Amino acid sequence: MYATERHEQIELLLAAEGRVGVVELAERFDVTTETIRRDLDHLESLGALRRVHGGAVGRERASTREPSLAEREHHHGSAKAAIGRRALEALRADFSGSVFLDAGTTTAAVASALIPRLPGARIEVVTHALSLGHTLSAVPGTALSLIGGRVRGLTAAAVGADTVRAIESLRPDVAYIGTNGVSASFGLSTPDPDEAAVKRAIVRSARRVVVVADADKFGAELLVGFASLRDIDVLVTDTAPDGDLAEALADAEVEVWLA
Repeated sequence: MYATERHEQIELLLAAEGRVGVVELAERFDVTTETIRRDLDHLESLGALRRVHGGAVGRERASTREPSLAEREHHHGSAKAAIGRRALEALRADFSGSVFLDAGTTTAAVASALIPRLPGARIEVVTHALSLGHTLSAVPGTALSLIGGRVRGLTAAAVGADTVRAIESLRPDVAYIGTNGVSASFGLSTPDPDEAAVKRAIVRSARRVVVVADADKFGAELLVGFASLRDIDVLVTDTAPDGDLAEALADAEVEVWLA
């Protein structure tokens, strides 16, 4: 296959999947990873994509772009389900205490995995996500606190000063946090300042912070940072980070759990 043909195929894959990885492309086209990196560098110079850690994303994935909840629900569904199950290992079988669930589809996977444990358990669940509150309120015997505020339609989550103040008055034992980006230098980030303020408050309030994020978030730096890698205790993901990100996580003493 000629380089121009590879470039066309890479662009088609990027349009269909939103992200491409160096290793996967090298295996697909039976070439070296160095060849793929040159291909991606060339396509970036043409404005066809944006290079990120381990691969590339489409140009439309700008620092302020944020897919809706409906768009994200079917993206990497099996990976998110596996991450949700693995993340529950942060709660011992006899766990008794409080759990904060951030808004998002990966934290929703944590909630789904948690549901079978809730009946009869001494677990207080707190969330500002309306969709999670609705789901968990239907589980018999669940101790649930729903934090209010101005509802942001894109994520169906409460945000704003009242929400932040309510979270700052809490001290949950474990918080499960979602993120749009995980970067070696920029830490955790999200496109919206109001969402970032809420996430920042959750991170500061919790005794233990567990971040749940698939590998698609690696290397991404969105508009607003809300936590450094040193602010988190565990990263639960579907693919082992490598390069600068792996080194930065190790330096920050973050435990990385693979689903």
